[in-house]
Amino acid sequence: MERKTEKSFQLSAGRQRLLAETIRELKQEGRLDEEKLAMQHGTTSIYRHSLNVAYTSLWMMERWQIRLEPKSLVRGALLHDYFLYDWHQKDSAHRLHGFRHPKTALGNAQRDYHLNWKEKNIIARHMFPLIPVPPQCREAWIVCLADKWCALGETVEPMFHVKHFK
Repeated sequence: MERKTEKSFQLSAGRQRLLAETIRELKQEGRLDEEKLAMQHGTTSIYRHSLNVAYTSLWMMERWQIRLEPKSLVRGALLHDYFLYDWHQKDSAHRLHGFRHPKTALGNAQRDYHLNWKEKNIIARHMFPLIPVPPQCREAWIVCLADKWCALGETVEPMFHVKHFK
């Protein structure tokens, strides 16, 4: 049996364009680049994590042939962690970050962008089941799954690059 290559995780040209255009729009309209200033998981910035989640969400949509609104999916994925602070810094405001950051991200995103209902639901519900209220649309479910998948990879992958012997 032939082994699958990296191309199996490749987006179609149209979806790649959608992702690039949406990133450009969000950078122009708001503060998306501020996500580059703080780490999310391991050595992955919040910005890189958001790109990973958006890409993975689109890939899941294509791979599983799920009918979704691609633009809402991408915008919600790119903004799901738009909390704009470094949660690793010792600060009492960052306590319970996992529970609180969706609300902060949603507030920031609503201040900087015009969001539709699906985009709001993606941002607000991406931490299910840690936050016990489940997503209410398919786009939010996909981003929730992609977020967990990417977070796992970003957290575990660096451990395999550590040199155990000197």
